[in-house]
Amino acid sequence: MSRLRSAVQNGNKVVLESDENTKRSQKKKTAIAPAVKEEPASLSLAQNSPYHFFQALDDISSFRRQLLAWYDRSKRELPWRTAAVTESDVNIRTYAVWVSEIMLQQTQVATVIDYYNKWIKRWPTLEDLASATLEEVNEMWAGLGYYSRGKRLHEGAQKVVREMDGQMPKTAEGLLKLLPGVGRYTAGAVASIALGQATGAVDGNVIRVFSRVRAIGADSTSPAVTEALWTLANTLVDPDRPGDFNQALMEMGARVCTPKGPVCSQCPVQMHCRAYRKVAVRQEEGTKRLLGKSALKPSSAPDIEECVPAGGCALCLPSSHPWDGSLGVMNFPRKPVKKPPRLQRTLTCVLHRGGPRTQREYFLVQRPSKGLLAGMWEFPSMLLEEDSSEMEQRGALQAQVEKVLATPLSEKTVLHYIGEVVHVFSHIHQTYVVYGCTVPGRADSSLAGEDEGALAARWLTNSAFQEAAVSTAMKKVFKLYEKTESTESRSAKDGKRKRSPDGKSDKPHKSQKVKSGKEQSSGTKQLSLSKFFRPPIKREVEDGLHS
Repeated sequence: MSRLRSAVQNGNKVVLESDENTKRSQKKKTAIAPAVKEEPASLSLAQNSPYHFFQALDDISSFRRQLLAWYDRSKRELPWRTAAVTESDVNIRTYAVWVSEIMLQQTQVATVIDYYNKWIKRWPTLEDLASATLEEVNEMWAGLGYYSRGKRLHEGAQKVVREMDGQMPKTAEGLLKLLPGVGRYTAGAVASIALGQATGAVDGNVIRVFSRVRAIGADSTSPAVTEALWTLANTLVDPDRPGDFNQALMEMGARVCTPKGPVCSQCPVQMHCRAYRKVAVRQEEGTKRLLGKSALKPSSAPDIEECVPAGGCALCLPSSHPWDGSLGVMNFPRKPVKKPPRLQRTLTCVLHRGGPRTQREYFLVQRPSKGLLAGMWEFPSMLLEEDSSEMEQRGALQAQVEKVLATPLSEKTVLHYIGEVVHVFSHIHQTYVVYGCTVPGRADSSLAGEDEGALAARWLTNSAFQEAAVSTAMKKVFKLYEKTESTESRSAKDGKRKRSPDGKSDKPHKSQKVKSGKEQSSGTKQLSLSKFFRPPIKREVEDGLHS
C-alpha cells in the first residue's frame, strides 16, 4: 500500500514513499506540503490538515486524466490556443501567448478575441510591437480597459528587443523577473502553454475550482490560502501536458464551476470535489430529519471526512461564516468584502467647431503619462467641487476650457448642460456631468501643449475620434452628446409648421384631434378630483390598492 508522505515541487516531480505496514486510518494524517523555505505559522497549521490536499497518487492521476479528457472533448477553439499548437518558432509562440494572457486579465474571452486578432495582424512579432509608438498601442487597446496593460506589453517588447537580443525568457522564473507587468500567474501560464514547463497557474477560475474541490473556505486572498492553492497547482499539473492542464482548469472554472449557478452535473472531476460531497451529505441529513430514518433506504451519499485538526485550520470556513445550505458548493471560495468604489464627479465639456457645411471637429486633450487612463485622450475635464452651484460649475469648467484652448471664449459662447454619464472603474464610481460648447468658425490649430508642462491637445473629426485612443467612458459621453444634439435638431424641425403643395397648412383640423365620447371611454379615463376625496366603502378595498 502506497501513501503520499510528501509532495515537494521540484520541476514536476512528486516524491512518493511506500510503506506496506501503514494502516488505512493513518492515510488521513499525511498532507502535501508546499515547498517554501520559510513557512508562515498559519501555513504550517494548514499543512497538518490533509483534508485540503490530495493524499494518494491514484487520486492525482485520476484528476488529471478526467480533466484532460473533458478538455479534449469540450475546449473552445481560440486563436492563441491555435498559435500555441501550430507556431514552430518558440519566440513568436511565447509572444502570442503572452499577448493573450495580458489581454485576458480582468476581461472576458469573447471580448478579447477580436482585439487579439487585430493586434497580432498588426504586430505579429515582438520586433513589430517594439517599433510601434505608445499612441498606436493605446489606439489599438481603446475600449479594452485597464489601459496600463497595453503600455506594459509595449515596454516589455522594447526591453526584450533592446536588452535581450530579441529573445523571450524561456522559463516562468525568467518571465516573472524580466518582463514588466508579468506576475506569478501570467509567468506560469505563458511558461506552461508556450514553453511546456510543468508549472502551475492560479487565476480566479483556478482559485474557485480548487477551493471547491478541496473545500478551502478561508479568505482566498490570505497568504495561507494563496500558498495552499499554488501547492495544489504545482502538484497536480500534468507533466506531459502542462499547458493543456492549466487551460483545462481555467476552462472548467469559466464554463462549469462558475461563480453563480455552477453545473455540477457536468463537472469532470465531481468525484474529487469535497464541496459536492458535503452538499450531498447535508441534503440527505436534512431529508432524514424531515422524514425520519426509518422512512429511508440506507444512505447512498458518500462518506465525507471533516477537517478537525487540533487548534483549528487556516484553510477552513471560519466560524464567522458557517455553512449556508442555500448556497451549496457556492460556499466556496470565500472572498473578502470589497470596499465600495470611491464616488467621484467630473465636469466634462464636449467642445466642437465647424458648421453644417464643414465637417465638425471635436477638441480633446491627452491625460498625463501616469495614473488612471494614462496617455488616453478625453474631452476637457476637471473634478467637480462639492457643494458648488451650477453657475460656479459653469464658470470653473469654462476657465478650464480656456486654459487648454489657450484662448478666451467669446462672450457669445455658452456652455449648455447636456446630462450625466456614469462609468464604473475598478475602484471609482465616476459620474461625468456633461456640458456642450460650440466654437464659431475655424479656430487656429495651434493649441496648448507646445508650452513646456502643458497637456497635448488636438481637434478630431467624428471618424478620427472613434479610431483614437479614447476610453469607453469618453465614448459614452460622446454618445450622450450626439443623442442630445439629434433630439434637439428634430425638435427644432418639428416646431416649424409643415405646408402642403397647395400652400395650405398640414396641421390637422381641430375636429380631427378631438375624440368622440365613445372613443374617449375606450381609452385611459381621467378621474375628477372629487373621486380621490371619497372615503372607501370597505377597508379591504383600500388595502387592496396597496398590495
